Amino acid sequence: MSRVAIVTGAARGIGAATARRLAEDGFAVAVLDLKAEDCADTVSAIESAGGRALAVGADVGDDEQVEAAVSRIAAELGPPVVLVNNAGVTRDNLLFKMTDADWDVVMHVHLRGSFLMSRAAQKHMIEAKWGRIVNLSSVSALGNRGQANYSTAKAGLQGFTKTLAIELGKFGVTANCIAPGFIQTEMTKATAERIGEEWEGYVAKRAAAIPVARAGVPEDIAHAVSFFVSEGAGFVSGQVLYVAGGPRN
Repeated sequence: MSRVAIVTGAARGIGAATARRLAEDGFAVAVLDLKAEDCADTVSAIESAGGRALAVGADVGDDEQVEAAVSRIAAELGPPVVLVNNAGVTRDNLLFKMTDADWDVVMHVHLRGSFLMSRAAQKHMIEAKWGRIVNLSSVSALGNRGQANYSTAKAGLQGFTKTLAIELGKFGVTANCIAPGFIQTEMTKATAERIGEEWEGYVAKRAAAIPVARAGVPEDIAHAVSFFVSEGAGFVSGQVLYVAGGPRN
């Protein structure tokens, strides 16, 4: 029986690429997003390649929906032993323009969502005496203009990850964090539109400032996730890996 992985925010972008990669690695994958129907393309891609996948709809920041989703995954795919907390939103604005709702929705998805998903999934990992949790942070954790909410959430996930590593390590469960740099996704395309820049030019400008001289793609992050959840990475825990094409803290 294949080990089971959950990837949140897996309808598109980094989450979809990660779900496909973990399926290639032999995992059965629960493709989770706010609406199950949005996961159809990811599930189809996995199944077309011979893998097993399940589309699951849930608000990761809602306790009852999370518990129901993880219970369903355990019943239909098997007990989840890998969790990738990738679901995220942005509500960018300068501090004086940022609303309470802008702040709260970002915390709801990134921090509360990762907490609830991890709490629900860890019981299955502890029973299996083996597990992997990977949280998606960002280079924005180091600070980024117009992202007080997002930067705070992404920095918080790094502390959350290190604490999980300490608490869960004795049960054979590792917890690690990936902090992507500039990745070409629908989310970053929306940022370019918001600031009024043409996409191709925006990508070229960002790439020029990256040491490897290119923008990242979702598969770059999926590859890093693949390492962290592998059997051979069992002695790597509590780490923050910047996948940004060059040095970061």
